[in-house]
Amino acid sequence: MKFLKALAVFLGTIIGVGIFGLPFIAFKVGFFVLAGYFVVMSMVAILINIIYARVILGTDRIHRFPGYVQEYLGSGWKKFSFFIMAIGLIGALLAYLIVGGNFLFAYFGSTFGGSIIFYTLIFFIIGAFLVHRGVKSVSSVELILLCFLFFLLVAFFVKAFPFINVNNFKGFDLGYIVLPYGVILFSLWGTSVIPEIKEMLGSSIALKKVIVSGIVLSAMIYVFFIYIIQGASSVVSEDAISGLEQALGSNVIRLGFLFGVITCFTSFIALSLTLKKVLWYDFGLNKNLSWFLTSFIPLGLFFLGFRKFIEVISLTGAVALGIEAIIIVFLYKKFLAKKIFQKMNPLWYLLAGVFVLGIVLEFFLFYARII
Repeated sequence: MKFLKALAVFLGTIIGVGIFGLPFIAFKVGFFVLAGYFVVMSMVAILINIIYARVILGTDRIHRFPGYVQEYLGSGWKKFSFFIMAIGLIGALLAYLIVGGNFLFAYFGSTFGGSIIFYTLIFFIIGAFLVHRGVKSVSSVELILLCFLFFLLVAFFVKAFPFINVNNFKGFDLGYIVLPYGVILFSLWGTSVIPEIKEMLGSSIALKKVIVSGIVLSAMIYVFFIYIIQGASSVVSEDAISGLEQALGSNVIRLGFLFGVITCFTSFIALSLTLKKVLWYDFGLNKNLSWFLTSFIPLGLFFLGFRKFIEVISLTGAVALGIEAIIIVFLYKKFLAKKIFQKMNPLWYLLAGVFVLGIVLEFFLFYARII
């Protein structure tokens, strides 16, 4: 049961709002190009998560990411790493608020009325309450919701299967070849919750099993979901679900909206808990103040007008998570030298270079969007 709860928290963290941007990306670049991306990026994500887990397991003191950076790279890097991690987590939480509120409105709005902002606030209040309760409450909820999520995915597939057209998978456009990078990286990232998993399991072998199985399962679920959406849609909408209404009807679409609420909600509570504990453990803030900042900064950004979720997750994934990955590589280097008296394999520098390239390309994409 401990392993299942830990896996549920890890999967709940990874499988979030990114799943709804991926079919639109696949529609632009091509299904098989995106599937190839997942093969490569899954291996990259596993490698980064594993070396970060080794640092966590080999360190006696309990930290979150900035605390481990301080212990091995120094106090100056702690502030920088916190800034990067906070941007990544806040960007993710903002994306979950945007899409989670939209899906909640789409599911309940026609029956009970109310605005998108009203349903976003409901989504926020329930999530913030569970985060205030702590990890034990979250892990139990994650396991229940994850089981329900799998049930909904299978039911959605059964309903959509008769409408799948294999011709929708033909073709590709290399003009969009860089587009999937940031969204996929965002969709497979789980480093932020690894300290939580270590607290839950306390075992090196079990933690590595959670990481590998969690990322592989997540990638499989993503590709399966993309297959359903792209196969059943002549034109894929940005949120993936609403574009299916003409083919599948409103009742099936409501099932898809419920699936959307569940996936966003599980990630929202897990990542909120992580940011709260970074502020609490590593920066010594009051527990309640940490919770307040974690909860209300993303909500404030939402009310300031940041509501385009594909742009949010693409920039967050390529830049914030890319920089975090580079820091993890050098963190691992210092860990090996200090704890095990070993040198890091030079191939890790090549991997860090891939993330640098991804950051540069994402800035070019962002510049192209705004002009």
